[in-house]
Amino acid sequence: MELLITELTKDKFEITVKANQITKHVVSVTDEMLFKLTKNKISKEELLNFSFNFLLERESNTSILTSFDLTVISKYFPEYTKIISDKYNV
Repeated sequence: MELLITELTKDKFEITVKANQITKHVVSVTDEMLFKLTKNKISKEELLNFSFNFLLERESNTSILTSFDLTVISKYFPEYTKIISDKYNV
């Protein structure tokens, strides 16, 4: 499986997941979200890469919403923010 991350605007990215079925997702990540989740220890692209790998471990790419705000992940997977903070020592 391959992830391609393209910056559309400063806060909006398109993620293409190349799997059995190719899917595209538009995800918003604001500077505030990045700081809250990682204290700016990583880039938005790195956060998106981590987040999509997190999601793909739990569901297929065809089940991931086509457009969403990154904060939505923790509504479906409450452990998401803790896993990020543990990984990046936030």
